[in-house]
Amino acid sequence: LRGPFSVLYGNSSGGVVQVFTEPGDGPPVVTSTLASGSQGLMRPGLRVSGSTSGFRYAVSANHFESDGWRDHSEASRDVGNARLDFERGEGNNWTLIANRLQLTANDPLGLTRAQFQSAPRVADAAALQFDTRKTVRQDQVGVVHDRALGGGQSLRLMLYAGQRETTQFQSIPVATQTNALHPGGVIGLGRRYAGTDLRWTSKRKTEQGDIEFVAGISLDTLNEHRQGWQNFSGATLGVEGALRRDEDNRVSNVDPYAQLVWKFAPRWTLTAGVRHSSVRFRSSDHYIVGANSDDSGSVRYSATLPVAALMFALSPELHLYAAASRGFETPTFNELAYRPSGGTGLNFALQPSSSTNIEVGVKGRARIGEALRTEWNVTAFQTMTADELVTQSNVGGRSTFQNAGATRRRGVEASWTALLGPAWRLQFAQTWLDATYRDGFVTCAATPCAAAALAIPAGNRIPGTARSVTAAELAWQPPRGWRGGIEARRSSRVFANDANLEAAPAFTTLALNGGYVFDVARWSIAAVGRIDNVLNRRYAGSVIVNEGNSRFFEPAPGRTWVLKLSASYAF
Repeated sequence: LRGPFSVLYGNSSGGVVQVFTEPGDGPPVVTSTLASGSQGLMRPGLRVSGSTSGFRYAVSANHFESDGWRDHSEASRDVGNARLDFERGEGNNWTLIANRLQLTANDPLGLTRAQFQSAPRVADAAALQFDTRKTVRQDQVGVVHDRALGGGQSLRLMLYAGQRETTQFQSIPVATQTNALHPGGVIGLGRRYAGTDLRWTSKRKTEQGDIEFVAGISLDTLNEHRQGWQNFSGATLGVEGALRRDEDNRVSNVDPYAQLVWKFAPRWTLTAGVRHSSVRFRSSDHYIVGANSDDSGSVRYSATLPVAALMFALSPELHLYAAASRGFETPTFNELAYRPSGGTGLNFALQPSSSTNIEVGVKGRARIGEALRTEWNVTAFQTMTADELVTQSNVGGRSTFQNAGATRRRGVEASWTALLGPAWRLQFAQTWLDATYRDGFVTCAATPCAAAALAIPAGNRIPGTARSVTAAELAWQPPRGWRGGIEARRSSRVFANDANLEAAPAFTTLALNGGYVFDVARWSIAAVGRIDNVLNRRYAGSVIVNEGNSRFFEPAPGRTWVLKLSASYAF
């Protein structure tokens, strides 16, 4: 959802990405897929979907495994998902979604510039020494009930609950863990979470124009059992050793909100909203041994966040819009987890960041005869943030955070899509971003950090952000028969640390895809293939910001391929 319209969705305004599980529809369909590719990639899947009177269903399961492009980067993932929709009369609908995830992944760690340039496929020696890896298991379920009340009014109730178990082995050196206050090199997280959102909507036609009013409240809670162990036992490395941390943490929020959409004139629409967010963190320490004292504590953050937007329709095909909002981003438990000084307990010194967001833009569409249809969107934006949350140090897979003062992000986003006839599609997107620190601050050059001493001047770019990103695609995609496309992406360089002394270089990549889709009786068959990084460019897929050992760079794979075959049978 374009613009800072997060009143209904959360407390950090900057736009919303919504992802919906596809519901079942029509007669029963069974779809089987199998993909195979470079580095031992294998991805089988199965999906069953359909609908009967008042009931729709979609159930799927898939497996993924890969040897990885780099040494020590093997991974596997199993996912199951189910969506069930029940219609109990007009305006009375229930949706149930349940899913499970199991994941294991080795971590090759980042590379220094010298390693990245000479041997990008290697794993850092510490990754092999400590067998750095992560396992995740997650189960969750959610229910949504939509109920029409009559007179243009409706209620929406959402409930969800889940659990997530995570174990991560890091490459913290043995000598570092001899400190009695160190929490160890293995992290164990047991999380239980749940929440609800109750929303009332009223839509009315009045003499002053169409009005839609939404009021609701969101309640969420997460209970975390966090443990830490040494990542060695005797002379054996990369195994669970002695317990060094044990605590129960809890975070909860209560967020009432309201939003008004008023079409006060035929061409004008006003949107205004407000959300009050109150978030509380609490920690109960159970590891109180010797100098490791009781680090229990709590902290509460709250803010009231307004948003307003105005849209003017120059014509049904051309709209102008402007929006402004306040944002509020609290630290997460992952950001609170460690103190830069190396002390025990949560980093309660962290403060939430607050932001002021504005944007103006134009979006439109046009049709030229029967052969050409186009859509475009151009937006200029600026976000001014106070108490920006940034990475202070990052060593062996463990990060600490701090507040860095004021920052500014401003830029332009543009997108254009052209549909040429029944099958050709041309897409282009461009982002220009100027993301800088407006205040100078001091940060840590190493960990532990008793006192920050590395000065970062105002005007430095925020690491991890590219000044320019361009993407383009030309595709031929008829409903049946041959299809194919070419994609291009370019990114400018990305700084890897606050000092702006290290950066991942700019890169351009190309990708090709093609395939054939056909029907045989009740069967629909698709065979498709894809080649990424066709020119086999060497570039960093991501950077590890402020990595303390200068292992900033995570290389992207070279040229890779994947072939996929899918077969669907409609009953």
